[in-house]
Amino acid sequence: MKPKFPSVTIGLDLGDKKHAICVLNSAGEIIEERSITNHRESLLRLSQKYPKSRIAMEVGQHSPWTSRYFEALGHEVLVANARKLRAIYTSTRKSDQSDAYMIARLARVDPSLLHPIQHSTEEAQRDLLQVKLRDNLVRQRVDIISSVRFTLKSMGVRVASPNTDCFAKRCRKTLDPLDAKLLAMCEPSLRVVDELTKSIRELERKIEELCVETYPETEFLQQIAGVGPITALSFVLIIGDPERFESMRDVAPYLGLVPKRDQSGETDKQLGISKAGNAYLRRLLVSAAHYILGPFGPDCDLKRHGLKLAAHGSRGAKKKAVIAVARKLSVLLLTLWYNEDIYEPLHNESQAA
Repeated sequence: MKPKFPSVTIGLDLGDKKHAICVLNSAGEIIEERSITNHRESLLRLSQKYPKSRIAMEVGQHSPWTSRYFEALGHEVLVANARKLRAIYTSTRKSDQSDAYMIARLARVDPSLLHPIQHSTEEAQRDLLQVKLRDNLVRQRVDIISSVRFTLKSMGVRVASPNTDCFAKRCRKTLDPLDAKLLAMCEPSLRVVDELTKSIRELERKIEELCVETYPETEFLQQIAGVGPITALSFVLIIGDPERFESMRDVAPYLGLVPKRDQSGETDKQLGISKAGNAYLRRLLVSAAHYILGPFGPDCDLKRHGLKLAAHGSRGAKKKAVIAVARKLSVLLLTLWYNEDIYEPLHNESQAA
């Protein structure tokens, strides 16, 4: 039985100003190759010219809204995982037009070759934007504080490294009796730190309100010590649906927390984690794992598991323990969310008893 191909398949190589397109018919012949501008009007004209077609594109900055736009117009949309498309990024004659052609060709023959991903809804993307904007402000504040501290150190003035929220106050208190001119030079940077701190606190308040009012399921995730509103909300928004995985353990590979593998014959190398999926959520989970294994983390199954691995004393044992705890934490978060269950810190011990 001959495979059934779509009547029209369109491959898009998305760009910031222009998109390269390649249109194939059911026989795989090129109907059209050209570039269109990155505007909704251009996309609408393309949709009207080839209605109800299969459209494939590579994941990128513009793929979320573009894919949602085409889906609303009645098209079958595929968003290809860029990390899986070796046929594109290893090409010796790479160009936007050739990328569009390759995407269209793969989408026509077998969509699974694109390893398609599913973008979140527009509402979820907007809510996650608050979390990302807060993270950007925190990074800017850290950069300014580091710049001020290192500049003062070069002048022979040491400022203690307190909580970032009160750094500006501590810096003024240190410099005021020592050198008024040096304080005046640093004052513009300190005022920026104050404003950033106010903005960060305001965003944190909005994120907490968002968790309570719109995403009450985050309450189940925040039962775990080290998981706050930001980590819980990010997990819910990025995962999207707790039923998307066949097994709860599948969430760890999805977030890139499992080792890569390079096995051939008798050789099976020990490699680092794949780092697939969302890098920001992975960083939050690793930070939570550091807290759990740290001195302030309460006794729990996760901590005992990590400390047991770290006690081996081998090279990199502590780093491996942190990743192992982050991996188990991701599975535990998904389980609590799916089952809407009460968290038992020492569940294994109670089961044994």
